[in-house]
Amino acid sequence: MSQPLLIFLNEVAGGRLLLEAAREKAADASYVVVVAPQNQPSVGQLFDPEERAEAARARVDVTLAVLDEFGIEAIGEVLDPEYDLALGDAIRSHRPSEVLLSCTYDFRFGLTRRDLLSWAELTYGDVTKITHIPVRIEDDSVSLNVTHTLVVANRTLTSEDLQERLLDRSGDRPHRYTIIAPAADDVSEATVARNLASVLAKLYHADIDATGQPMSPDPFDAVKNAIEHYRVDEILISTLSGEESHWLKQDLVGRVREITDKAVIHHEAGRPPEAVAAVVAEGESPAAEAEDSTAEEKSEA
Repeated sequence: MSQPLLIFLNEVAGGRLLLEAAREKAADASYVVVVAPQNQPSVGQLFDPEERAEAARARVDVTLAVLDEFGIEAIGEVLDPEYDLALGDAIRSHRPSEVLLSCTYDFRFGLTRRDLLSWAELTYGDVTKITHIPVRIEDDSVSLNVTHTLVVANRTLTSEDLQERLLDRSGDRPHRYTIIAPAADDVSEATVARNLASVLAKLYHADIDATGQPMSPDPFDAVKNAIEHYRVDEILISTLSGEESHWLKQDLVGRVREITDKAVIHHEAGRPPEAVAAVVAEGESPAAEAEDSTAEEKSEA
């Protein structure tokens, strides 16, 4: 008799390794359940402790949407903030044949700083199989031929030109993408989860490594937080074009360049990269160019 497959998310949503394991094992499972503790990951999605449940729900929703893109039906649950209680409750409730434990290599919890993976194997190894799906953050792949790119986007997540640019860059040189989506008032959490999953799925179809998660509403704080915790070789910020972009009006690209020595690339959705590069080369921001253009149109009118 088949049993459920349990996916336990500790840090981030998605991940090609997690997807590959789920695709391999889902067919033999009675059902798939994705759970996450109400914790605050080291790379915080939401900074208010009272919103930890929303952060966990975001991880679950994005992962469910990614699985759905690959034809895997699953259910999701948000559990106790304590890691041991959350994992124990999930195992007792669903009695899975296997747990895909998504966490960093050396994640520790509690006052005694217990190793989550070792604790899970010791505590539940006799009733279910514990399979570690490594989440790589600070100790990400050390291969020198892989470029680790932090992608910052929200409203432009589903723009074809952004997705094609990510694919093209990986074609020139192996890339691993970490995609963060700072919240926006006019974009629902469900829409962000669905759009983020769509981008991740497209990258996975091309065998490109990527993870992603919603982040706090302030895009600058979200980038600072990600830079501190992820391994980053370069940062690609995707915005709407010209005067449509709130991020350009806030000079997000310029402010990020002031806090890092990594390359900061600006992608304007719907505008060829060469055009953006030409404006920057002339010493003017795309937002300023857009404002000047609007002013000229008004004066001509």
